[in-house]
Amino acid sequence: MTIMRENVLFSGKTHTTPTRREGANPNNHGVDLHVAAPGAEAIVFEDAAPHPTAEQLFAGAWSACYITAIGLVAMQKKVKLPADMAVDIQVDLLQAGADYFLRARFDVALPGLDQATAEAIAHEADLICPYSKATRNNIDVVLNVHTS
Repeated sequence: MTIMRENVLFSGKTHTTPTRREGANPNNHGVDLHVAAPGAEAIVFEDAAPHPTAEQLFAGAWSACYITAIGLVAMQKKVKLPADMAVDIQVDLLQAGADYFLRARFDVALPGLDQATAEAIAHEADLICPYSKATRNNIDVVLNVHTS
């Protein structure tokens, strides 16, 4: 049996927090999108902007959905989430031989919560997040939870 080597072709990374900009309209569900190529400074999307990769867009949409699911689970469990919570998602496009596939890594920061509670919230959020449901058993996902 031959083992194929995986090559990472593209990576999309996001950092998502639940905070709003000062003066933001709570009825405007817009997104501030900052995109950076590996090794480059972030680029703010304005009028004429460079194009993000599909992996960046997918990671961004998934992280926005997932952080909302964390909030819902925490509310159901009556757990106050830390103000500095965050979700970092990296989605990689890989190739092994002629096959292309995705994988994802989640780093969930819930500082100040005990590890067991934080892990329970993160895993339950993964169960209810529509993006996680849609990709389950199709994308390898690693979920890391940090409390410090």
